[in-house]
Amino acid sequence: MTPPPPPTSTAEPTVVPADTAPAGPRSTPTRPSGPVAGAALVLVGMLLVALNLRAAITSLGALLDEVRDGMGLSGAMAGVITTLPAIAFGVFGALTPRLVRRYSPPRLLAAAMVLLAAGQLVRVGTTSTVVFLVGSAAALAGVAVANVLLPLLVKQYFPHRIGLVTGAYSMTLTAGAATAAATTVPIAHLLGSWRAGLAVWAGLAAVAVLPWLPLALRRGTTRRAATTTEPTPARVRPARTRLGWAMAVYFGTQSLSAYAIMGWLAQLFRDAGFQPEQAGLLLAGVTALGVPIALLMPTFAGRLRSLRPLMLALSAAMAIAYVGVALAPHRGALLWVVLLAIGQSAFPLALAIIGMRARTTEGTVALSAFTQSTGYLIAAIGPLLVGILYQATGGWTVPIGFLAVALVVQTAAGMIIARPRHVEDER
Repeated sequence: MTPPPPPTSTAEPTVVPADTAPAGPRSTPTRPSGPVAGAALVLVGMLLVALNLRAAITSLGALLDEVRDGMGLSGAMAGVITTLPAIAFGVFGALTPRLVRRYSPPRLLAAAMVLLAAGQLVRVGTTSTVVFLVGSAAALAGVAVANVLLPLLVKQYFPHRIGLVTGAYSMTLTAGAATAAATTVPIAHLLGSWRAGLAVWAGLAAVAVLPWLPLALRRGTTRRAATTTEPTPARVRPARTRLGWAMAVYFGTQSLSAYAIMGWLAQLFRDAGFQPEQAGLLLAGVTALGVPIALLMPTFAGRLRSLRPLMLALSAAMAIAYVGVALAPHRGALLWVVLLAIGQSAFPLALAIIGMRARTTEGTVALSAFTQSTGYLIAAIGPLLVGILYQATGGWTVPIGFLAVALVVQTAAGMIIARPRHVEDER
């Protein structure tokens, strides 16, 4: 539900295809020694990080009933847990630009994956609700830092392949979410415990640390990132621009929908009469069907003169899916899963737009941090309010109505950011 993802020109603000964005004189990419081997290692590291960014969330969503019973959680507390990703992403994502000024991105990503692994282990090793929440927050803090850093790394290391690399890590992120949603319940049954079913994903996070260790230890990448980018960030303030706020609202409302779906869709299908394994597979289907879309969306979006028809099409798919799951969740489940997958491709589209709406790496990190931190704070009300409405009404009509209203806001914000421009031009 989570998730997430980067060359100075004086040209007028037109849509520059992401794959061909020119490099600029003010931004000096921080590259490891050995450009080809170093870039390949960065790419492998980015894909392993992306594989982890939603697994900790969708795995919990698939086992939410078992976690509620095992921890003795109320519906409201379950809503807090499903809201926690958005809160953590908003709070810790906002801190990431400050960390980038002191530490290199490879070092930050290595630390983020260690935190993700440790947090997942803590939450499955306790019977305390408070410790469970603390462990989950720690894990999600690592995800939050990685969310902001990946678009920056794409811009730095792959300035002429932004669309392709953004698509690759978006696809990997989606595949990781789908795999976790589909396999966590069977793993838990095989190992005899929901705790074991969640714990296996800490091992995947530990593997993602490995590519970043040699990069973090290299002298050229451990210098403060601010040595080449410090003058510009003070002048790129997305919070003072219409584009920045429109980006945050679009990202926030699509994330609100995504995390509500990741947290509650399996429960909705269980309530409709599906077995737990079937409900998990249907949830996995939403993300699995989005894998090829996530790969192609950034490059496709970068080549369009106007993004408005694409955004309207994605919103239409979501609207039809909402009506479907409200009226016929069992009979039309496969169709609604397909439409939800199409609609949720607004996420890789939003990641692509971050790079398309900034001219420089400094502008990219500023826009990425503001878009994602503010957007995830907006999204935080989604799973929580869905849980409260579900508990209060005993059904899904009112919660889905709330998500439909959020979709209207998302579409309106999308019409604003669809117009070609750059955040540096609105300073």
